[in-house]
Amino acid sequence: MPTLTIDGYPIAYAETGSGAPVIMVHGTLGDQRSFAGQMAAFGAQYHAIAISLRHCWPDTWREDGDFTIARHMADVAGFMRALGKGKVHLIGHSRGGHIAFRVAQHHPELLASLVLLEPGGELDESLGGAPPAGHQASAFARAAALIAEGKIEEGLTVVAEHTGGPGAWAKRSEARKTVNRDNATSLLGQIKEQRKPYTRAEAAGITTRTLLVGGDQSQPQFGRILDALQGVMPKASRVTIARAAHSVQADNPADFNAAVLAFLAD
Repeated sequence: MPTLTIDGYPIAYAETGSGAPVIMVHGTLGDQRSFAGQMAAFGAQYHAIAISLRHCWPDTWREDGDFTIARHMADVAGFMRALGKGKVHLIGHSRGGHIAFRVAQHHPELLASLVLLEPGGELDESLGGAPPAGHQASAFARAAALIAEGKIEEGLTVVAEHTGGPGAWAKRSEARKTVNRDNATSLLGQIKEQRKPYTRAEAAGITTRTLLVGGDQSQPQFGRILDALQGVMPKASRVTIARAAHSVQADNPADFNAAVLAFLAD
């Protein structure tokens, strides 16, 4: 498995194809395998790269591990620079979407375009808020406590149902459950991630051409974030993928891939 060393840490990734780079950043309890359904389609036209954030599979989280938004943002930006292929098309899902947003905020010179796939987090008052405030952090803290007690399935169920609704864990394929189980302990680091809410000024300041993507069956908190960002990001367009909940790229890869490839080609 190839790696690029960023600030002394090997960032593992999967890749296929050639041409302009398309880098994909996974969300909570995910890794590079979260974009398995995109590699062939994107690799046919681009250099498709799916990374595993530090302390995610094939690595594991450790008690002294640095698992913050700032650290992961620096890793993604550093990865793009180390790749040495010029501007990058950046795709981020859920927590990875939040990280991609922060990369666009702080390192716009690295980006050719941005795809935010149901970016996770909360809105501050300038964007209308996302009540109830702290709901996600509370759910994830509860899940982390269960995982710390060795109740892995119970903890993963809490996260799955928070992001995907009742019964979401039971509905997941075994392949997706395996990815989540392999990254379960990363949640112990994520609860200390220091994620800040999105603000109007931050969103309005992102001038990178952006595609906002949501699923038509997703939980309402993700739609609220997309609505707010769409209203203030100056170069944002939006698409809703049918027959898809929060893990849009896995629920309906064919339509998601087609929408993103059309955006990249425009």
